Amino acid sequence: MEIFTYSFMVRAFIVGNIIGFVAPLLGVFLILKRLSLIGHTIAHVALAGVALGLFLGLNPVMTAVVVSLGATFVIENLRERYENYAELSLSIILASGLGLMTVLVSLLRENARILSYMFGSITMVTRGDLYTVLPLGIVMTVLIIIFYYGFIYITFNEHQARLAGVPVRYLNILFMVMIALTVSLGMRIIGGLLIASLISLPVAAALQVAHSFRSTIIYSILFSLLAVNVGLYISFYRDLAPGGTVILTGVGCLILALLYNNIKSRYFAI
Repeated sequence: MEIFTYSFMVRAFIVGNIIGFVAPLLGVFLILKRLSLIGHTIAHVALAGVALGLFLGLNPVMTAVVVSLGATFVIENLRERYENYAELSLSIILASGLGLMTVLVSLLRENARILSYMFGSITMVTRGDLYTVLPLGIVMTVLIIIFYYGFIYITFNEHQARLAGVPVRYLNILFMVMIALTVSLGMRIIGGLLIASLISLPVAAALQVAHSFRSTIIYSILFSLLAVNVGLYISFYRDLAPGGTVILTGVGCLILALLYNNIKSRYFAI
């Protein structure tokens, strides 16, 4: 196993598996709320934060986190203003983030670093990233467990959740903050333009084979971890872009799940 003799690859696998666990865990709730576009929206905003950090000479990951967190609060306020058009708030922030990123990138003298955040880079994963991602991954998993039933309630019916006394606004903001942190930290290995796919693709595959909400979560995590580990392994030995390889592996998992569901419904339907 030559791949594990390189310390940067060991760190990449650890960080990748943490992100691969948390991303679909959050993605299940997003997909069932029909807000899968949130991942892509926050990703573009986070990239604008990275460009801002590089332009100002600051830590790009930290500026990405700050800008993403700010965007989550704006999205939540816009969702309340456009209650019947929730997806419009995402389109507004997505357009704003994309415009800001484009302008800032044009002002940068060196675009190589921003490209590594867009598409991911194994060599950029440092020991500091490991120490940051690991505790945050644990904290977000614990928060999901603590507020599990509250998240389920607001996922399927926010109006009834409010009538039942569930703190809908608080839980929505908390959930959006978790998404922002996952996207911002996942950019280092998966890439800002691809991390949103890791949130949605494993869930899409899981929905083809799962029979309950909990089994959807389990299958989503399994598909995501499979995509991360196989994708990193292939990218190392074939000298491919790690983010793209991980996502294409996820697409392969989705295709297999679709084929499985098609065969089962055609030949084993009762």
